[in-house]
Amino acid sequence: MKWKRKAKLHPTSAPNERKIIHIDMDAFFASVEQRDDPELRGKPVAVGGSKVRGVVAAASYEARVFGVRSAMPSVTAIRLCPHLLFVRGNFEKYRVVSEQIREIFLSYTDLVEPLSLDEAYLDVTEPKRGPASATLIAKAIRREIQEKTQLTASAGVSFNKFLAKIASDINKPNGIKVITRDEAPAFLSALPVKDFHGVGKVTATRLEKMGFRTGADLMPLTELEMALRFGKMGRRLYSIVNAKDDRPVNPTRNRKSVGAERTFNEDIDTRHAMRMKLALLADKVFSYLKEKNNYGRTVTLKMKSPEFVIHTRSRSFAGEIRSLATLRNTAYDLLDENIEEVPVVRLLGLSVSNLEREGVGGVQLLLPFEEE
Repeated sequence: MKWKRKAKLHPTSAPNERKIIHIDMDAFFASVEQRDDPELRGKPVAVGGSKVRGVVAAASYEARVFGVRSAMPSVTAIRLCPHLLFVRGNFEKYRVVSEQIREIFLSYTDLVEPLSLDEAYLDVTEPKRGPASATLIAKAIRREIQEKTQLTASAGVSFNKFLAKIASDINKPNGIKVITRDEAPAFLSALPVKDFHGVGKVTATRLEKMGFRTGADLMPLTELEMALRFGKMGRRLYSIVNAKDDRPVNPTRNRKSVGAERTFNEDIDTRHAMRMKLALLADKVFSYLKEKNNYGRTVTLKMKSPEFVIHTRSRSFAGEIRSLATLRNTAYDLLDENIEEVPVVRLLGLSVSNLEREGVGGVQLLLPFEEE
């Protein structure tokens, strides 16, 4: 396809204004499984383990109708949707498909910031090919993804990252939403604070109790007032609600931690068994750190009880942890210090943070699939 470029900017665009696209694949893992197995198409599908002990890593849209969501225990999912079909995930297959999609992105721009295997930001202010319209490029990308992978994607288009990400979720699945600068004030004014990207449930509840339910409630406040009321988060809220999110699309987005976790087929109730599992997790995490020559100073142990209560404990060091033995022993120490509080576990996780550096964006070491 040949594109005819137009030098004239969109009438709602300011000179040098960024053109940002957020692409989000639709129910990515589940959609890949439905694509590859005709028996799963049109049916509620959950990726990630068995009906008894697993955790849902992804749910098809047919399953979401029943309230099934990612990170939900399998027993809860099957209670909501008794005819739910469980499929064990294939991380390598998803990675290969993700790379196909990434190649499409990179054919339009080098400014691609992956957030995970199934979503990314693109800055197409100066595209390598295609029209000078971010909207037309987003449509072309979605069309190419469907042609090459038989999967659908949704897109958000705007002049900053926050609005692009919010927009991509509005017309899901297989949709596109554009928010221009002229449309941004009204859109942000009506947006509930709970839908602000980066505002969690606790913060949203706190804001609502203070009388701040939508963007319109925050708009009258100055940046100083927001900082005084909400601390560090206040300045970010100010930039968001006033459409001043100037974060660039970063192709080398820093990774803050590296970790791995496992949900077990049966609860583990002995120190010896827990140590064996932690040794495997430590091997996995350290091999990645060593491969990237990028070590960290903080070790965090994650323990989930049979009642689904999560406990996390951390230990930090003055310097980076550069030996597998140190990582393993730290994990063992954290376990020993907390095993009386959590004597039985259904999940163990281990991560290393405060990394020296990290130039790989969107890497997922290990999905929370049930163990073999």
